[in-house]
Amino acid sequence: MIDRNMKNVLVVSIGFLFLFTAYGGLQSLQSSLNAEDGMGVTSLSVIYSSIILSSMFLTPILIKNLGCKWTIVVGMGCYVTYSIGNLYPGWYTLIPTSVILGMGGSPLWSAKCTLLTICGNLQAPKENKAAADVINKYFGIFFLIFQSSAVWGNLMSSLIFADISEEDLQYCGAGVCVDINANSTTKRPAQELVWTLVGCYIGVGVLAMIIVAVFLDNIDRDQAQEFRGNREPFWSTFLATFTLLKDKRLIILIPLSMYSGFEQSFLSGEYTKKYVTCSLGIHYVGYAMICFGATNSLCSFMFGRLAEYTGRAPLFCLAAAINFACILALLFWRPHPDQLPVFFVFPALWGMADAVWQAQTNSLYGVLFPRQKEAAFANCCMWESLGFVIAFAYSTFICLDTKIYILLGVLILSMVTCLWAEYQEHKNPTLPVEEGVYDKQYKKDTDQYTDYSKNINRIIAQTSL
Repeated sequence: MIDRNMKNVLVVSIGFLFLFTAYGGLQSLQSSLNAEDGMGVTSLSVIYSSIILSSMFLTPILIKNLGCKWTIVVGMGCYVTYSIGNLYPGWYTLIPTSVILGMGGSPLWSAKCTLLTICGNLQAPKENKAAADVINKYFGIFFLIFQSSAVWGNLMSSLIFADISEEDLQYCGAGVCVDINANSTTKRPAQELVWTLVGCYIGVGVLAMIIVAVFLDNIDRDQAQEFRGNREPFWSTFLATFTLLKDKRLIILIPLSMYSGFEQSFLSGEYTKKYVTCSLGIHYVGYAMICFGATNSLCSFMFGRLAEYTGRAPLFCLAAAINFACILALLFWRPHPDQLPVFFVFPALWGMADAVWQAQTNSLYGVLFPRQKEAAFANCCMWESLGFVIAFAYSTFICLDTKIYILLGVLILSMVTCLWAEYQEHKNPTLPVEEGVYDKQYKKDTDQYTDYSKNINRIIAQTSL
């Protein structure tokens, strides 16, 4: 039978699967679908700029007041508004809904990470395992389910969406520094098809909210009630994200978090546009991202289990080696439709590496900062979003080969600092969170479930008599 902690992990994972089936599909298409005047990429820049602001000031306050469960529900609602904005994409619809999504984005992700960390710390004594190992496992399970959203969201877009003309091929790849939108003859899909796709995305987003609201346990309810009843000084909570920057371990992790934003934005913004859409057409973007999502999903689970035996450092090195090889290959590759399998190999390999960057980076934050979870994950989200913003901001101004060199430089820097953080943690391990912090709430809820079960059994026995 599945224990309550695992049940909560599965519920939040399935909720994120549905939500990002919608958002992930839209994000992959923004640079191609809303290419006019760079509107799609600009909306993504606004999203991640807003996430930075919410990471700075909003996240700790929201989580401590609402608790993880309702923070996740509210954040999901913000994501759904962005899907609604894409029904009639324009500057007056995409930009405001991008701001709304961004304000809910950091609380959503930080609450999810906090909840998984709490579940891991609760479950570790019951399994007689180190908290870090259980947290690693839970993040692996989460990303196994969550990353498969790239499969379903992009499959929907590929089935609903134009072939590419031969003359467009001269503008593809890293060797040409030309505005593709000004020269390409690729047509935007019919508005009716866009409405069908976005309508499906809105539906699955609302379903995600219902799943979490109904089935996720309010695991930190007592802590939220205690916080509301005995309020800390406003400014200490408001500035908790910045206060944690006094910890040098967090400073060391900044390049790693930023690289996560750089590498994801490169795949969704540059690879899909300059390689896939340019050479094959927009309808192939979904199939390419399916390869990314499938390998990412499987490897997230595999690496989460493997980390128990190898630790995180070897996995970070593996991800860096994969990304390094892909980056060099993309620098010299000239894409052509005759090389069809190659278009899917790159996102598949990228998915393997991203499985490490996502799951293991979140796990590392949870292990290093078990007592400042909300502020730590808010920082992780903030610096990752800054990577997104920088990458999307220069997307329309510099050549592709320059972007690739920047990505390579950030990768090298992030690996140096990441391995240094792992070395320091190996020398001076962080003590896990004290037992009993959440046990009182857990025991209270368990007793309620037990009493309810006994009453049901008593009623059934009386009825049978």
